[in-house]
Amino acid sequence: MSESDADAGTDPRRPRRSADPATVGGERQSVGAARPSTATLAIARYEGERLVVPSAVAAVALSLFGSLYVWIGPQVTAGVDVEALTEALPPALRALFGLESLGSVPGLLASEFYTLGWIVGLAAYVAYVAAGRVAGGIATDRLDATLAAPTARRSVIVGLFLALLVPVVVVNAVVPLALYGVSLAVGDALSLADLFALHALSVPYLLLWGAVGLVLGVAIDGGRTAGRVALGVVFATWIVEAVVTGSDYERVGAVAPARYLDPTGVLVRGEYALDSVAVLLAATALCLVVAVVAFARRDV
Repeated sequence: MSESDADAGTDPRRPRRSADPATVGGERQSVGAARPSTATLAIARYEGERLVVPSAVAAVALSLFGSLYVWIGPQVTAGVDVEALTEALPPALRALFGLESLGSVPGLLASEFYTLGWIVGLAAYVAYVAAGRVAGGIATDRLDATLAAPTARRSVIVGLFLALLVPVVVVNAVVPLALYGVSLAVGDALSLADLFALHALSVPYLLLWGAVGLVLGVAIDGGRTAGRVALGVVFATWIVEAVVTGSDYERVGAVAPARYLDPTGVLVRGEYALDSVAVLLAATALCLVVAVVAFARRDV
């Protein structure tokens, strides 16, 4: 099938799948004749609904994981010269986890929970989902059926991107409230303002990884393969950024999104790097444009 056939979708014999974004409430929607924004929102709604349950599970899991740090963290570090242990670690390892003030609950959360849970874990999940949705949709002809509506190709990519707001918003809304509640229960209240500031600042970071995942999903064949590559890119950039920090090659780390989200700076020092937000948003827009252009040229 040629690209022009995919875009036009005029063949009446073409099979239509009932489980595609153009079908809402059992009735076929004329997304091809509607405005592009209508098709985009239909796709975003369809894909977003599929992410509600996984997002809720992720929110609960991360809340429990973070609450564990808040609950037993001070007991683990009590009586231990944490600062001396931190200084004894290699610089690359300290940079990797942002180790600073491990003797406090905010420092412990920033250096371990948010590093593993957000900078690596949640970012990897968002990138994996984005890459898998595109590459998997192409491999299984699901996107082929969507384009037969007809639907503008840019609407598909933008709709998939908007659907990623479901896990990003759900997790970032639930976890800070859970951590704050547990901190009140143990009598060592965290700063609610700093918690919400960190989660708000993480939204552009996660959206950038979603856009990167879309680019990888368009470029790589196979949903699982694209997803695995996305996971690898998240881990690789995180490690590279930590290794080059403080070295002669520190400028190389500027391409790593992890450089622009500093949980320790927010929770420990109360510093909000708004310039980093601008960089992340600009990079997200660039990757989204690349994904849209590449998908327009992709034979689906």
